[in-house]
Amino acid sequence: MIKSELIGALAAKQATLLPEDVELAVNTIIEALISAVATGERIEIRGFGGFSTIPRKARIGRNPKTGEPVSLPSRHAVHFKPGLDLRDRVNASKQAFPTIKDL
Repeated sequence: MIKSELIGALAAKQATLLPEDVELAVNTIIEALISAVATGERIEIRGFGGFSTIPRKARIGRNPKTGEPVSLPSRHAVHFKPGLDLRDRVNASKQAFPTIKDL
């Protein structure tokens, strides 16, 4: 699902709200989440999961095209840990709809 599909689904569920209002609400929430993670705060949405940053050390990588060593600086990566409800629902849906690899 992409952001426009999310906005459309929310607008369809809430007939009293205009799609523009739903779009503004979704954009405001996303901006608040981005700002919080960017400043190092941890975000937790009960039942969905949590977002935090993890420090990555500087290291030497390789250019995949040439194989030459490349210096990679230290950085912070965004980490998502799914909540228990999300994990349970994903696992239940995977069991109901097995993939070819699962068979």
